[in-house]
Amino acid sequence: MFRLLVCFSFCVLLLFNACNSPFASKHKGYAAIEFPTKSYQVFNEKGYPYTFEYPSYAQIDNNVNYFGASKKTDSWINIHFPSLGATIYVSYSKMKAQQLDTLIKDAYTFANNHNSKASFISDSLFSAGQGVEGVFFHIGGDVATSYQFFLTDSTTHFFRGALYFDTTPNEDSLAPVNAFLYKDLKHLVTTFRWK
Repeated sequence: MFRLLVCFSFCVLLLFNACNSPFASKHKGYAAIEFPTKSYQVFNEKGYPYTFEYPSYAQIDNNVNYFGASKKTDSWINIHFPSLGATIYVSYSKMKAQQLDTLIKDAYTFANNHNSKASFISDSLFSAGQGVEGVFFHIGGDVATSYQFFLTDSTTHFFRGALYFDTTPNEDSLAPVNAFLYKDLKHLVTTFRWK
């Protein structure tokens, strides 16, 4: 019994001596993000039926594939924010007769696909002038996309965009980036014009 007690005491003493650094708790938080200075440039490429202003720290990719099919000739683009790990995926449709209701319904369906994770979904109508009208969606919660929108002239053109991040959605950690990019999205839709 004495040997067992000595052995146990020796093991406990060994464990206490093995930890030679003081305990320091780790603080929970997120890394600070340095945002670029806001400045804008014009997207007005030949062959595209629209023009708008987008941030100078973003890159336009017009080599878009959708399920293996090239959409370059359909005026689809992606607006990448490499320093923020975000992309606005843009699709464009030249409307056929009586197609507006279907495209609007699809836009609402895409926004509502996040219902299972969303804490709220709000939509707001807006008019940017010169025949540009649309709806801006704000989706709250740990969702893949916090902002979506569509723009149309109600007869010929339909332009839809959705902001996605290259990371697992976490509303708290993405909140500063979402707030920063929200202003860029609003600038894009207010400067948008049909050619």
